[in-house]
Amino acid sequence: MSGARRVAVIGAGSWGTALAGLLAGKEELDVVLWSFEQDVARSVEEEHTNPYLADVTLPSALRATSDMAAAVTDADVIVSVSPSQFVGRVMARAAPYVREDALIVSASKGIELDSLRRMDEVLRDLLPPVVMARFSVISGPSFAAEVARSAPTAVVVASHDEGAARSVQDLFQTDYFRVYSNEDVVGVELAGAIKNVMALAAGVSAGLGYGHNTMAALITRGLAEMTRLGVAMGARKETFSGLAGMGDLVLTCTGSLSRNRTVGFRLGQGETLGEILSDMAAVAEGVKTAESLHDLAARHDVEMPIAEQVYRIVHEQKAPSAALRDLMMRDPKPEEWA
Repeated sequence: MSGARRVAVIGAGSWGTALAGLLAGKEELDVVLWSFEQDVARSVEEEHTNPYLADVTLPSALRATSDMAAAVTDADVIVSVSPSQFVGRVMARAAPYVREDALIVSASKGIELDSLRRMDEVLRDLLPPVVMARFSVISGPSFAAEVARSAPTAVVVASHDEGAARSVQDLFQTDYFRVYSNEDVVGVELAGAIKNVMALAAGVSAGLGYGHNTMAALITRGLAEMTRLGVAMGARKETFSGLAGMGDLVLTCTGSLSRNRTVGFRLGQGETLGEILSDMAAVAEGVKTAESLHDLAARHDVEMPIAEQVYRIVHEQKAPSAALRDLMMRDPKPEEWA
């Protein structure tokens, strides 16, 4: 692939693998997937499969490695797709090999627990300003398994640099993966993180046996909470009506492939969080984000009652039925949006 544009995808979970497979399907790109686990890298490289994305055959052109230097050195584009709580330590390993003209794309959805930083803030402390000036984040309603099977999907890329956003659009755009652009990095990142917490709530509701009325209320009021915090943190209200907000919220709250909804469902059914996580190979981002979001809402003095009850269920072992009752019995209020 002499002269091909080099892309390093950092993180070989289901989403990172799906994106790497999409990009490796383009002849003009030379794509390498970095995995923390050597056996996963070996499986991708030799068998064109990944246990985190079962029953999907990956393009033979996709390379894989567990050697960070080999993955990142000379890469034109670096896609960061590690679980949000690990992005800092993983990208700290990558940082020495990042070229100053490299394009950085974040595809992780979460808020760092201890620092309450979004992913762009995490990376800003690791990478030079000249690199972060062209930082982009890609998000939206996109289950990895469906993207890997070429299901028509639409997402959004946000960047403060219009040229960088266009480059990412061109990079990822295919006949089944449509990419829109946006300037609101804060809004797109927050939406991608908060929707996972709302998906936990949606799963709890389903696990308790409630139906469409309850789900519609959770999604609508969850969107209001998401918007309220986003605006308080400098995001644009309109972002939350788009693909990163409403689009991803609907997907993760209603789709059976949602890991966060699945965790919530099992909590609603009476299982403990420890029991649930012990037999899950993949990461449900909403579990940690529920704690981050609880602290972030307090920092900005924003009322987020659904997120608050999810935090109490997940981290304080509150009974899901009691949490739902407390939500329903709050003082009556006007329907207000941020």
